[in-house]
Amino acid sequence: MTSTHDFKVTAADGSTVPLSDYKGKLMLIVNVASKCGLTPQYEGLEALYRATKDSGVEVIGFPTNQFFGQEPGTDEEIQDFCKTTYDVTFPVLAKVDVNGEDADPLYEFLRAEAPGDWGPHLGDFYDRLKDLTPATEPGDIKWNFTKFLIGREGEVIKRYEPPVTPEEIQADLAQYL
Repeated sequence: MTSTHDFKVTAADGSTVPLSDYKGKLMLIVNVASKCGLTPQYEGLEALYRATKDSGVEVIGFPTNQFFGQEPGTDEEIQDFCKTTYDVTFPVLAKVDVNGEDADPLYEFLRAEAPGDWGPHLGDFYDRLKDLTPATEPGDIKWNFTKFLIGREGEVIKRYEPPVTPEEIQADLAQYL
């Protein structure tokens, strides 16, 4: 696989979503969780989506329960939480693993293409999580709300570690719109 457009993922209702449907658009792919200290980022993600969707930006959420059980709900419960708590209108797909032997193939590809920049420069966030994260392999996702910016041709442009807010990403998006 050479592009995110080569992958198919699963929607919350169990249907298949070919990422080739997003050709020509920028994508921000995010692993999300509803019981995390970073969960309020849903608000910023939704605002970013509403501000940029007409310019060809798609935000796509992938719930994961791999970080201390912070996404315990069913796909239906996750959909309900996103809509009622944050009025989310961007797609939040089926729950996936982002690391390990059961990792979704899309996430294996994303991690390989953009291994990340996890380190002390992340300040307090890094200090609190450096010994807690279940990530064991180089490039593993370290926590909820890791974000990947994907170009119009499906190329991985950049990885953002969890404390980088959607508002900070919006400035990067401007150069690609």
